[in-house]
Amino acid sequence: MNEYITRIADNALEVSQVLRQASTARKNAVLRALAERLRDNREELKTENARDIAYAREIGLEASMLDRLTLSDKVIDSMANAALEIAAFNDPVGEVVEGHTLKSGVRLSKLRTPLGVVALIYESRPNVTIDVGALCLKSGNAAILRGGKEAIHSNRMLVKLFQSALVAENLPAEAVQLIEKTDRALIVDLVKCTKQIDLVVPRGGEALIQFVTEHSLIPVVKHDKGVCTIYIEKDARYGMARDIVINAKAQRPGVCNAAECLLIHRDWPHAAALCADIAAKGVTLHSDATGIDAFSSLGVKVEPFLNELGFAHEYLSLNMGIRFVGDLDAAVRHILQYGSKHSEAIITENYSAAQQFIDALDSAAVFVNCSTRFHDGGEFGLGAEVGIATGKLHVRGPMGLRDLTTMRYVARGQGEIRQ
Repeated sequence: MNEYITRIADNALEVSQVLRQASTARKNAVLRALAERLRDNREELKTENARDIAYAREIGLEASMLDRLTLSDKVIDSMANAALEIAAFNDPVGEVVEGHTLKSGVRLSKLRTPLGVVALIYESRPNVTIDVGALCLKSGNAAILRGGKEAIHSNRMLVKLFQSALVAENLPAEAVQLIEKTDRALIVDLVKCTKQIDLVVPRGGEALIQFVTEHSLIPVVKHDKGVCTIYIEKDARYGMARDIVINAKAQRPGVCNAAECLLIHRDWPHAAALCADIAAKGVTLHSDATGIDAFSSLGVKVEPFLNELGFAHEYLSLNMGIRFVGDLDAAVRHILQYGSKHSEAIITENYSAAQQFIDALDSAAVFVNCSTRFHDGGEFGLGAEVGIATGKLHVRGPMGLRDLTTMRYVARGQGEIRQ
């Protein structure tokens, strides 16, 4: 086991005992101090971030990753606001979920309690450093953060500010630690620290998530790719469909809740007009040979797929899969075959069709007549998120404050013994 990783894991385990007992007032004070430091140091943050962006361009990082990497004034303000929102939430630690008195007279309560130590492995997004650190702190957990080498200068600065806020409020700086060595081999050691770490969360590209999942001896909550699909029923209103599709694809194409595939009922009369509106936003449409022929007959230009993944490709760019389907059942079959169980949407005026779509799919979130871009912790009222979990244990969708806790029982008696 690598000595550097072991030391970080041991530090996290030690301070987790302090954090699980920390008062709500002290945790909130740290988060308010953090928000203030983020705003006061924005210029230095942007300077460090510029170093990362220059390196990312040098190595040819994709535009979607550059977008996620950039710390603009808007992103810095968003991080500060997220810290304040998390401070304003009720503290989940110690929350009584249920309770009753047993036949023996013992009073039994089920309570929320911190997980302990959470390790997050992620790429590009330096805002995750603040979001996850803040969520872990408020939920009483120690955080070990391992960002990518493309964001190392930004992450160092952000953790420095976070640790300064912790120390100012008499909490240990090691509550939030950054693995500054970016050798991927160290991840293997990290995910084998079974005595210190309670949960591993990989958040990034498919290769990273697969790597972590294959090597981890610790429970993993995957935040996998988003092959999100929109299905337009034959009765859908054109204006609504147009606005939703363009927002879901083009507003910010490099994020996991952006739409990657569009399914259109073959009897919907506005397909050509919609495709023209989508193309006007700079979106290139892709399909198989059947789809290319079908849209060509309408005067719509559709390109072949960019790779062998076809409809299962997560573009994270101004590209989108498209095809006609015969009915709702065909749309569902397509999603079950090619989707990633992240986000799906239906646009329809038919309540029964919408309910059938909801019932037939087991994706983390299903949207009716609204954009998949709403699948986000902030939009869902969680303040921030660790990520969007696409698995089924122990959380699905945006992983927020309460999802960083587990349950335990507390039994209170007056001398009762079991007969």
